[in-house]
Amino acid sequence: MTSNFKFQTSNSQKGFTILELLVAVSIFGGLAILVALLFSDVFSGSKQQLLAVDNVEQSRLVASQFLNEMRNATTGVSGEYSLGQAGDQQIIFYSKTTGTSTVNRIRYYVSGTKLYKGVVIPTGNPLTYNLGSEVVKVAQNDLTNGTGQVFTYYGDTYSGSENSLTQPINLTAVKFVKINLTVLTQAKNNSNTTYSISEGVTIRNLKTNLGN
Repeated sequence: MTSNFKFQTSNSQKGFTILELLVAVSIFGGLAILVALLFSDVFSGSKQQLLAVDNVEQSRLVASQFLNEMRNATTGVSGEYSLGQAGDQQIIFYSKTTGTSTVNRIRYYVSGTKLYKGVVIPTGNPLTYNLGSEVVKVAQNDLTNGTGQVFTYYGDTYSGSENSLTQPINLTAVKFVKINLTVLTQAKNNSNTTYSISEGVTIRNLKTNLGN
């Protein structure tokens, strides 16, 4: 017996039409743009927050380093007085910096919105300070002190409430020095939010009022 079977194929599954494909691509493209914008905002916000942490943390480090150096200010290698200049936005003194055994000439000064630190290491025989060899680096960015006092000075009687010495300052009257930094936190674009730190220290080598 011979059986004849006929197989029929079904064409019930059809591909996307061009219109459907265009709609799908449009939707996918829109979602991709939204995701990209979301990540852009996240990374931008993270970057600004990182800058904020950097500025605040850096101002703390700068103040701490300054206080340590100022605390140990001493006579220069050529007999220079411990404090060479006491300006509102520039201070010069002699002290040992971290990792050195010699007394260096140290200068902190403000220019624009930056605080700079310059160091002169004594050279020659006998040792002298060649100001042309000063190495200057940015210590702090985004200062907002303007023309205000970054450095303030006090005498031996300072107990925390007295007014600072006024310019021009008699260097021999200075026994206590404060550094005052106000920096942009930059938590957001075009933000005016600031962080301030004000710390002071007694110059050990110049202190005469041992009762305080």
